[in-house]
Amino acid sequence: MADSNKVSNLNSIDLSSPDIPTSVSLLKQACMECGFFYVTNHGISEEFMDQVFSESKKFFHLPLDQKMKLLRNEKHRGYTPVLDELLDPVNQLRGDHKEGFYIGVELPEDDPEAQRTFYGPNLWPDSDILPGWRQTMEKYHQEALEVVRKTARLIALALDLDFDFFERPEMLGKPIAILRLLRYGGQVSDPAKGLFGAGAHSDYGLITLLATDSVSGLQICKDKDARPQVWENVKPIKGAFVVNLGDMLERWSNGIFRSTLHRVLGNGQERYSIPYFVEPSHDCVVECLPTCQSKENPPKFPPIKCESYLLGRYKDTHADLSTYRKH
Repeated sequence: MADSNKVSNLNSIDLSSPDIPTSVSLLKQACMECGFFYVTNHGISEEFMDQVFSESKKFFHLPLDQKMKLLRNEKHRGYTPVLDELLDPVNQLRGDHKEGFYIGVELPEDDPEAQRTFYGPNLWPDSDILPGWRQTMEKYHQEALEVVRKTARLIALALDLDFDFFERPEMLGKPIAILRLLRYGGQVSDPAKGLFGAGAHSDYGLITLLATDSVSGLQICKDKDARPQVWENVKPIKGAFVVNLGDMLERWSNGIFRSTLHRVLGNGQERYSIPYFVEPSHDCVVECLPTCQSKENPPKFPPIKCESYLLGRYKDTHADLSTYRKH
């Protein structure tokens, strides 16, 4: 492990800019080099973001027995305790030193799609305990998806596709969009001893929209095959989201765009972050885009259904729910 003090110089994309060619050029460079960039002027007010973080803290400060009543279910909704997730089993002594709360897309019960793996219903704290909490999170869920859609239009143009390519019904028309509140409790990470806030991993889906507080901790490794691996710090910027690409976009782009390894190191301070994971619909088949293949560069990955890929990754990284029933 090397260079953990280096700060990564990421491109910043202004989503309100009328200069689309420049935005696409900056985004394309970022996607090819490291798969991480900032987006600014995204349309979500700082006041509302402060409210979302405030409500997140209220939940995590509840007594553990209250949180455990909302323990993650088979549909990956609800509370994930500290050490529940193990993202890097090769290098981690035990699970991640973080706790979380999953909130996904909630469909009406009479919708035939409502029974699908990654659709509702959500678990919610009692409104007597956290009044207005559900409404805040549902509003953020909707607003964050709009930011993702704006970003996805630029990604489509960067891949020489129509700007609305990712808005088709099988993609962001009916996405699997998962909001996750996270709290890192202030443990000090020690990579040499296998202790991490979040172990090294790449995200699974299309793109992730990450909101963070002002506490540093996120690191990226631009070349996962380098030995030793070089880790760079991603600085939190007030009012900006960090966006990173997921494995599905790497597969779609035939490896031209990068799904980059990242991790979180705790430095003794409590830290809050809110990733918003967006993937296409359950039945979307992720296969090499026509603009990303040629005779010289044939498809590197076999086609795979989104639902199958996600299920495999969740199963690999989360504790079996039966472990909680034993206690």
